[in-house]
Amino acid sequence: MASVDIIDVRKSYGDQEVIHGLSITIADGEFVALVGPSGCGKSTLLRMVAGLEDISAGSIRIGDRVVNALPPKDRDIAMVFQTYALYPHKTVAENMGFALKLRKTPRAEIDERVRKAAEILDLVPYLKRYPRQLSGGQRQRVAMGRAIVRAPQVFLFDEPLSNLDAKLRVQMRAEIKELHQRLKTTTVYVTHDQVEAMTMADRIVVLHDGIVEQMGTPLELYDRPNNLFVAGFIGSPSMNMFKGTIRGGRFETTSGVSLPLGAIPQGADGLDAVYGIRPEHLTLGGPITSQVTVIEPTGAETQVIARLGGEKITGVFRERVSAKPGDNIAMSPDVSLVHVFDAKSGKRIS
Repeated sequence: MASVDIIDVRKSYGDQEVIHGLSITIADGEFVALVGPSGCGKSTLLRMVAGLEDISAGSIRIGDRVVNALPPKDRDIAMVFQTYALYPHKTVAENMGFALKLRKTPRAEIDERVRKAAEILDLVPYLKRYPRQLSGGQRQRVAMGRAIVRAPQVFLFDEPLSNLDAKLRVQMRAEIKELHQRLKTTTVYVTHDQVEAMTMADRIVVLHDGIVEQMGTPLELYDRPNNLFVAGFIGSPSMNMFKGTIRGGRFETTSGVSLPLGAIPQGADGLDAVYGIRPEHLTLGGPITSQVTVIEPTGAETQVIARLGGEKITGVFRERVSAKPGDNIAMSPDVSLVHVFDAKSGKRIS
């Protein structure tokens, strides 16, 4: 195992710079997720760590070695891709052990490593099968097993669950997290799905347009987003946000709705700001009256989408909601969990 240090790394395609001087330190044994929308640079950054993309400037260190000039095979990493990339004419065991075979590893050692990886991933009954005889989840486990048998210093995952259905993604999330807890191998995981990142990672790096917006534990990003981008990206459903002005200890939206505030910084009165409240931090009853447009019962919770002064507001409630579209519904925000951002800079002020 080894730490990964990404030091002022830049990537350009011609005159177009897509990664703008990123610096990220990943501790030995840590599970770090790189998240962000499409085009933010997360997969490009992962491919630079893997050696599949050249670095325009900066350096990448794996353990005590700067690996900028090393080919992928010499970086002691193993990568799991979105596509399984299994050899269709080879059995599960042959797929898992193929990289070791290329290294001229003794047959007995290959068999032993494949057996141990298969036991970890519950693949022992499938070792003699071919990929076409496996489900999507089983194929992804084979791809993970192929990485495990190499015993790398670092695992790199590039959106490995994107091709799976929703139920299987939940199952595989738990399996990957359990695998990391068992092997303690340094892991860098790229995903556009913030729920995957929140449930699996020790730390999350939120990327946007080739820069780091915020780094921290999942709950740090959820509870104290640094800016509007992180606030809107982390959390599902997304945070409710309303533009307006702080006046007299309350928040007046641009559509004329008055919203309660908790503590605000001195001198904030009259500031143009954005008021944020997560859907799950609203409760039924209270000073906010909105008109229901959609009711989405999910069993354990009910999601209500309504109109508040011409703007959309979403609430998630544990209680059963009897309201119908067109009805008025009263809601109240937990003022201790309200987020306020400067409208001009987008940065958090409360």
